[in-house]
Amino acid sequence: MIYSLPAKELKVGMYVIMPVGWAYHPFLRNRFTISSERELEEILKSGIETVQVDSTKSQASQDFQSITHPLKQKEEAVKKDYHRKPPKDWNPEKLMTEELRQIIRNDALPPRKKAEAVYKQSIKILDNVFESPKAEVIKESKQAIAEVADLILHDEDTGQNLLRLTSHDFYTYTHSVNVGILSIYLAKRLYSSDKHHDLRELGAGFFLHDLGKVRVAPEILNKPARLTELEMKRMRIHPYQGFKILEETGTLSEECRVICMQHHEREDGNGYPRRLKGDEIHDYARICCIADVFDALTAERSYKRSLSPFDALTVMGEEMLGFFHKEIFENFVLLFKPT
Repeated sequence: MIYSLPAKELKVGMYVIMPVGWAYHPFLRNRFTISSERELEEILKSGIETVQVDSTKSQASQDFQSITHPLKQKEEAVKKDYHRKPPKDWNPEKLMTEELRQIIRNDALPPRKKAEAVYKQSIKILDNVFESPKAEVIKESKQAIAEVADLILHDEDTGQNLLRLTSHDFYTYTHSVNVGILSIYLAKRLYSSDKHHDLRELGAGFFLHDLGKVRVAPEILNKPARLTELEMKRMRIHPYQGFKILEETGTLSEECRVICMQHHEREDGNGYPRRLKGDEIHDYARICCIADVFDALTAERSYKRSLSPFDALTVMGEEMLGFFHKEIFENFVLLFKPT
């Protein structure tokens, strides 16, 4: 079983799943068994606060049930009351730190370094939202995402580096950040000269497209194998649940609504939850759909190998023709054209 555990509670022998890409820690892999005290120290030095532990692959003798909190308990806790006041020690600066503001505004910082810092902070933002999707947290996260969106829209060099940095791990937080970055970049290409589109609010919709997964059972979300048909039915509730969370917290915009509800719809009508077809699907959702599938194909999963960006685009273009809007997909492919 997979558990979330503070990094300071890790032990030698535990099989860990790092929450960020390899660029942000000193290890060659994102999944490995901790073999020494030195590796424990390296994890703490990297600044990572929480990791996932797979008890089925761990060699440590500790009782995982007693030292960790199952993800299911976390998910149930955050579903109870979305309008309650945040705890007294809650600080919105955790979502959008002064460090991040300074990084975004630091023109002297090399684009790659800036991109790495922004990517790491974006994962922390989504971590906070999925852990506690209350009104105050979502509102602050949308402000933070707006600043990240502005960076992508107005800083081409940093944006290009962000595009290359997207992680190949398929976890809710990294996946949401990857899809957010890819989608904003595609929206920039499509709408940069059209003032009728609120690209900041679009960015919020893209980053929060999978918010409804907090209402999906964690044993389904974290299953290290393909889902059964019954499990898929349960997974397919997340578009509507994402819409409901945003509605309940008073943070629902039209952009967020169509992206949350429609990002799994397909051009040929074989998507979900409403089996919309063709122009019944909003272009914003079409953008998110393409980025969502691309990130899933390039991510490493326990039951499939990850594809290179080129191979993923080839599969999407040759084997998934009925999924995507042709013109929008062609523009997505051009994002990866060498400059």
